[in-house]
Amino acid sequence: MATGSELLTGRITDRNGPWVAEHLGELGVEVSHLLLVGDRGEDMAAALRFLAGDGVDLIVTTGGLGPTADDLTGEVVAAATGRPLELDEHMEKVVGDIISKFADRLRWDADALAAANRKQAMVPRGATPIRPAGTAPGLAVPPHPERGGPTVLVLPGPPREVRAMWDEALASGPVREVLARTAPYDETHLRLFGVPESEIAATLRDVGETTDLAPLEITTCLRDFTLEVDLRHAPGSTAAATARDAVVAEIDRRHGRTVFSRTGQSIDELLFELLDGQVVATAESCTGGLLAGRLTAPAGASAHVAGGVVSYSNDAKADLLGVPRELIEAHGAVSPQVAEAMADGALARFGATIAVAITGVAGPGGGTEAKPVGYVCFCVRTSDGRTFSRDPVLPGERGDVRERSVVLAMHLMRRVLTGEGEPAPV
Repeated sequence: MATGSELLTGRITDRNGPWVAEHLGELGVEVSHLLLVGDRGEDMAAALRFLAGDGVDLIVTTGGLGPTADDLTGEVVAAATGRPLELDEHMEKVVGDIISKFADRLRWDADALAAANRKQAMVPRGATPIRPAGTAPGLAVPPHPERGGPTVLVLPGPPREVRAMWDEALASGPVREVLARTAPYDETHLRLFGVPESEIAATLRDVGETTDLAPLEITTCLRDFTLEVDLRHAPGSTAAATARDAVVAEIDRRHGRTVFSRTGQSIDELLFELLDGQVVATAESCTGGLLAGRLTAPAGASAHVAGGVVSYSNDAKADLLGVPRELIEAHGAVSPQVAEAMADGALARFGATIAVAITGVAGPGGGTEAKPVGYVCFCVRTSDGRTFSRDPVLPGERGDVRERSVVLAMHLMRRVLTGEGEPAPV
């Protein structure tokens, strides 16, 4: 249950609920609801009553633990669980010490600070406070001793704080008692690129005609232009394991060429490993540096990424990458020939072992009959002469074309580095 009226406006997206759900799922907890609730006490109380009435064992709330008047989560949870709020003097000192580090420098009002400090140190009787990562402590509230109900884990709103406090929250006594009744699922995570959901759906239907898939939970999701197929089942189930093996075998038989990960690794994670020992350079036009951004996002990327050039104009292609102007005039800036010359320029300019070039028509204008919007030319070239060149027409609006181009370029790099041969169709 994520609280915050700003989440209901559409201007801010809840990042806590999906993250918490994923990490609870890994522990064997069946997540039944993700709720967004405004900063209104009656709405939060109604949501807690609904969840308790649905028979859940654990409620995780995020948000509403700050010092302001609209931060009501602790108070509402205390009332819902029948536990009066009491001052935790140790937590008052912990929060006070954190706040005091900023108080003098920022000239905060001392009386206001004292009130805020006390508010954040109020704990439902019998609950376990969780040390804050910011200024707001978390709370692990056990069921009511007489009337029962769910355990409630109360965490702050900032995602950074939720993640920093997660391990300690799971180790708290009330949450540990819930988790003692769970067992992690057996899971298989397949990642495919270049196959539509409709084909996987047909494959699953065909498997289901000869194999009972009921013991197996199958989830398919298209994310980042990658088809994710997740299979999970209760540990120790022979029937579920048989069904899983049948699904995986048929996916391999029909779509094995498109499976690039069997561990749930993303293309970013996989490529990071494959680039160990390489020196990478990028030359981008229509993607404007998005590929370089993806490649340098992981910590440690400096070990293999040398640099990149955003050669958006023809002059930049010629002056920065050494693309012959006559080549551009003869074939156009968006052409396989120019993409190959861009890759050559990036290899030479950065002394790289592998270079990736992208040039295309992202739209919405600029397309022609010969080179419509979505027409993108790629070239991946290595210092020892291996080359993959592609020039598909990618679907979607401008943002889709740019993002698809980045993902396709990463998969082309993967295939060059693994020696898998020509890439699957987009």
